[in-house]
Amino acid sequence: GYKDIKDIAVTVKLPLLDDAGNVTDTSLLVWTTTPWTLPGNMAAAVQNDLDYVKVKAEDEYYILAKGRLAQLGDLAYEVAEEMKGINLVGKKYQPPFPFLQNQEFDKTNAWKIWHEDYVELGEEGTGAVHIAPAYGDDDMKLAQENNVPIIHHVDATGHFMPFVTDFAGRLVKPKDDEASGVDHKDTDIEILRALQQTGKIFKKETITHSYPHCWRCDTPLLNYATTSWFVKVPEMKDDVVAANAKVNWIPDHVGTNRFGKWLEGARDWAISRQRYWGAPLPIWRNPETKEVKVIGSLKDLQQYVKKSGNTYLVMRHGESEYNTKHLLNSDPAMHNPLTDEGVVQIQSAVRNLRDIDIIIASPIQRTKESALIAAQALGLEVEFDDRLLELHMGELEGKTVADKGAAYGSLHEKFTVEKLGVETLNHLRARVGAFITDLETNHQGKRILIVTHGDTAWMLEAVTKGATTDEAIELGNSYIKNGEVRGLPYVPFPHNDHFELDYHRPYIDDIELFEGEVKLERIQDVFDCWFESGSMPYAQHHFMGEDKEQFEKNCFPANFIAEGLDQTRGWFYSLIVLGTALFGKSPYENVVVNGTVLAEDGRKMSKSLQNYPDPMEVANTAGADAMRFYLLASPAAKGEDFNFIEKEVLELQRKNIGRLHNVLAMYEMFQNGTESRSDSVHVLDRWILARLQELVNESTAGYKNYELDKATRPITDFIDDLSVWYLRRSRDRVKGDDEADKALALATLRYTLRTLALVMAPVMPFYAEYLWQAVKEEGDAESVHLGKWSEIKDSDKDLIVHMEALRNIITYALEARTKAGIKVRQPLSTLKVASKHVANDEEAASLIRDEVNVKEVVYDSTITTPVELDSRLNSELIAEGNVRELMRAVQGRRKTEGLAPQDTILLTVSASAEGRTAIETNRELLVKTVGANELVFDDIDGEVVATDTEQFIFTITKL
Repeated sequence: GYKDIKDIAVTVKLPLLDDAGNVTDTSLLVWTTTPWTLPGNMAAAVQNDLDYVKVKAEDEYYILAKGRLAQLGDLAYEVAEEMKGINLVGKKYQPPFPFLQNQEFDKTNAWKIWHEDYVELGEEGTGAVHIAPAYGDDDMKLAQENNVPIIHHVDATGHFMPFVTDFAGRLVKPKDDEASGVDHKDTDIEILRALQQTGKIFKKETITHSYPHCWRCDTPLLNYATTSWFVKVPEMKDDVVAANAKVNWIPDHVGTNRFGKWLEGARDWAISRQRYWGAPLPIWRNPETKEVKVIGSLKDLQQYVKKSGNTYLVMRHGESEYNTKHLLNSDPAMHNPLTDEGVVQIQSAVRNLRDIDIIIASPIQRTKESALIAAQALGLEVEFDDRLLELHMGELEGKTVADKGAAYGSLHEKFTVEKLGVETLNHLRARVGAFITDLETNHQGKRILIVTHGDTAWMLEAVTKGATTDEAIELGNSYIKNGEVRGLPYVPFPHNDHFELDYHRPYIDDIELFEGEVKLERIQDVFDCWFESGSMPYAQHHFMGEDKEQFEKNCFPANFIAEGLDQTRGWFYSLIVLGTALFGKSPYENVVVNGTVLAEDGRKMSKSLQNYPDPMEVANTAGADAMRFYLLASPAAKGEDFNFIEKEVLELQRKNIGRLHNVLAMYEMFQNGTESRSDSVHVLDRWILARLQELVNESTAGYKNYELDKATRPITDFIDDLSVWYLRRSRDRVKGDDEADKALALATLRYTLRTLALVMAPVMPFYAEYLWQAVKEEGDAESVHLGKWSEIKDSDKDLIVHMEALRNIITYALEARTKAGIKVRQPLSTLKVASKHVANDEEAASLIRDEVNVKEVVYDSTITTPVELDSRLNSELIAEGNVRELMRAVQGRRKTEGLAPQDTILLTVSASAEGRTAIETNRELLVKTVGANELVFDDIDGEVVATDTEQFIFTITKL
């Protein structure tokens, strides 16, 4: 990334030369912000159409742009001549340093003035810039167009080369280090001093400009011209553009504009890098014929490997005494001979051996005896090699096989973890790999019998196949038996230290390929990692073109991919170029483009700035579900940047999982095994089922269109409706005595929760599973993630609209109560509702009465506002309001004392005569609401409830 730094800018005097090559009295003033490139200056650039002037100042002549005379500062001058930039093009000058003049290259077009469009008049500079073609893209283009030499004076490590004698070995752009006193301008200052000493400097200044830095270690970087291998993208551009036109991009504008425009202007793609480690270009060149060989597979590569012609056979020793006792033995000093059965096993194996030239064995008693039996039968001598020894058993020497098994948690540990002094299988692989490599080098055309142990034979087989650890474990499923002989087909291949097949550098450097007797030269470059990532579809399936039809049928193209917006010139690009080149189509059908998740302060999240919350802490406090939902519902799901705010994650957790968990708790409290149903005729049940179907439809459409935000955001609104409206209005039904209606409410709620769990599963997978386990029924899938997605159906849109209008009426009515200063617990007599705002039916009236706490709802087409509230109070209304205040207080006490809803109480109340009358008038409502089996009046000391007109004192006792 680029960051602003303070740096030195210099204006250098480049003396012009006459036709004979002599220095004239006139210098071109050239400006640069990178003094370290001046020792490699190869040209200067001006703009053809700009006006330039030759000025005389202090007995010297200088040429600069007329519009940049301010660069002369306070220097007195007079204009001697005016000219256009084109009059300067082609003139030669003396370079600021002599180092390159002593090097061997064609200097015909070096140190000349050239035209370049990017030279413009700004607020800085002289209207002429210096050119160092090896260190800038624009500079290099100018050099290529005009045959200007491109010569490096800085090596690939960022140090001046030896021929730059005054600065040889100096790092041209060091990293700031206050502790050691290093400044990024140090080298530039030394160059500035050298220019001053030779009189080449005209002006120096300090400027702030943008400069590239390594985003990992913050080291200043250099642009550096080098050779590269390219993919000829322009030749296939039309096909790539056509393939992209068939891709569904989310959001669409990224595919048509940002990505599409990039494709239309695509240039050759540089796919090679000059690095020590990486996946090498599979290219070799014959140094004599110059023919290039591109290797497509291991089989291709091994065709060019010099083969020894050896044939390798491995035989495990015959049964030994320790084998019969299941004991471990790797110590050659231990007495562990073959059993009679073991001798018979070897004799039987040897009968089938033919034309053996060499026998090599492990120097342990049981392998010695086995090898000598074979040698006697075949008329050969035996060679012994310690690299064929059994796996060293360490502290387990003489212990049982079961003891060894108990020491390890997995087979993988045996390859990598040394326990109790037992040798790792990786170490064994390395030694037997070195052994067979030596055989390949030292013998030709021989049949070689290797007599060794079980694990050693196992690792020999893994080595000859170049097996990974997992593949080696798979080979162990057919572990070699006592006295068994197996072939070991082996051709050298690139491998790592454990002899696993590995094409990366540096391992590929060790393999030698030949065409006849001519050794091929490998191209040292490695692949750009973006070429590798673009090869993902084929690499993932190890597809090498064997069965293109089946590959396309089963694996290609992908239904969708998802990555960040910054991948438009990265992974998205490399994928589609390679996919189109190989298959004539895009390797993906849909692309979900993610925006960048920024810190709360709007900056990029950075380890150095520590401007982001610990993800694990957010997961532990708000939950992984809430964090996942937050991201999927955010603008990032549509390719837009957004600021990650932790408190918003916590708020989403509360609004979604918190509310839903309360709904589930209410259901579980009363459910009593009620089976789910979706056929209730109750208006609330019909409404929540309509909203549920609407949620299913919206979420399904979002997922089908790969619009994740549209698939997820409706969940929050639905949970709000379920909790704040449906359950609250159904609470009395669930608690009530009408068993039929209670069953309908619970059945509907269970159906709703089951379906909601399925809809939530992709976005809140953990709570969705918890919810599913609580409400699933016999015959349902074991897990919500194995359940069948709900079908799209028509929802009752009229009912949804009707209920929304009804809720709006209730909102207006409650606002009217607030404006009148009357608490909701205080009953009122009448609410008038304008008929045009809500359907005129009893179901709606009942909901309005309960929610607004009015005795009567009157539909009136004459009123001019949505509602009119009669706020007048009579004694009966006041009395009921007072009792409702008492009910609220009793309910609060029940909660404080931890009583369950089904717990019954004795309610004792002390009140005035008017208060007792009010309670008796509303006794049924009071005892039913607070769960009181008994209500008595008495003078007591208890909790006080003060209303506007009454005071009650009460106590509760659990029965």
